[in-house]
Amino acid sequence: MPLDFTAIDFETANSSSASACAVGLARVRDGRVVDTAGWLIQPPPGHDRFFELNIGIHGIRPSDVRDAPTWTQQLPDLTAFAGDDVLVAHNAGFDMGVLRRACEATDAACPPARYLCSLQVARKTYDLASYRLPLVAAAAGFLDFAHHDAAADALACAHIVIDAAARAGATDVIELAMLLGVRVPQIPTPATASAPR
Repeated sequence: MPLDFTAIDFETANSSSASACAVGLARVRDGRVVDTAGWLIQPPPGHDRFFELNIGIHGIRPSDVRDAPTWTQQLPDLTAFAGDDVLVAHNAGFDMGVLRRACEATDAACPPARYLCSLQVARKTYDLASYRLPLVAAAAGFLDFAHHDAAADALACAHIVIDAAARAGATDVIELAMLLGVRVPQIPTPATASAPR
């Protein structure tokens, strides 16, 4: 199997995981980035208040998303871009949480994607003082990108996994995960999600 995957990154309006206000995507085919995309999102109602802390991080303001597509309007484009790829994100628990919670908040069907965390991959690949995205990307040879721009972060994440796979001699993301001893979990569908106790 070739090294195919889609890197993804979300920015949020506030501390709610459902408050997606931007997404970035980078498609990798055979170990090369072949396409990128990114757009603003109107956070779901009830999760749409912008905190100054978050604005300070990514610079996105309520006025920027006023005419942006809603979560449910943009979800088909997001899922079409990713297709059946394994999703890769830096600190994937956060990004997969955004995907799940924004879908829950809007009663949208969450895509049951498999995913790999590039932060876990980085910790097994590089010896660094910090594993923040800019420092790991630099170790992978991807320098000077606009951190907290969702599209730029997704592209950085893609380059990290491409470099890690080359170092590990892995031909695909599943083999990379196996060689490094990291998991490739799947977002549970509502039918397979564990029942509340």
